[in-house]
Amino acid sequence: MQSKFIQKVILLLVLSALVGAFFLFDLGQYLSLDYIKDSQQRFQTLYAEKTATVIAVYMLVYILATSLSLPGAAVLTLAGGALFGLLVGMVVVSFASTIGATLACFVSRFVLQDWVQRRFGQRLATVNQGVEREGSFYLFTLRLVPIFPFWMINLVMGLTRMKLRTFFWVSQVGMLPGTLVYVNAGRELGRIDSLGGILSPGLISSFVLLGIFPLATKKIMAWYRGRKDIPKMPHEAPEEGAGMQPERTHGEKDV
Repeated sequence: MQSKFIQKVILLLVLSALVGAFFLFDLGQYLSLDYIKDSQQRFQTLYAEKTATVIAVYMLVYILATSLSLPGAAVLTLAGGALFGLLVGMVVVSFASTIGATLACFVSRFVLQDWVQRRFGQRLATVNQGVEREGSFYLFTLRLVPIFPFWMINLVMGLTRMKLRTFFWVSQVGMLPGTLVYVNAGRELGRIDSLGGILSPGLISSFVLLGIFPLATKKIMAWYRGRKDIPKMPHEAPEEGAGMQPERTHGEKDV
């Protein structure tokens, strides 16, 4: 028991040091879209010379940012598309985001139970109900339809009884369509070298996909639930005409 407590304290100190360093040294500036765009040519040259090293460093940064629930995952996903292209970018981002999410889930379960419980207690009750009723399909739906922010899902799911390996593969599959959309958008952003590139059909279509993806997946999941007679989640809005206003949702995507 004492050994486990010491392990928790050490891990908490390491996490606090990493998060503190991120904000103390303003490392967030390196996860901004402006910085990525300004450094694009340098990164592409380095990638051509040392492909494996660049991929490894990129994945490490992505995993750290995601596991520590730091801002910048969306920008990193776009950067992955710009730097690696669609196929390689999708594979790299998919595994990096899933590994980081699983580590965040583990940290929540092993160290941050009390804080997560206080911070997200009400939403945790909703998630627990969904997991008890639908199991891994509930997590799959949360990954497809961004009802809650990406980092919040990682932390809250850590306090459920879902096994980490189940969390990993369901997140991997559920986040894949969104990862594809974001990586493709990043690939198009990486091709902009003049003002005319902003109006390119590829870039416009990518941002259209970014806008309609959450809405489209929500409609598809609602249709699937209707066919399978799966009850609505507690956070889902009632049908029109039920005498209540639809509940507003918050959407966010980190690969």
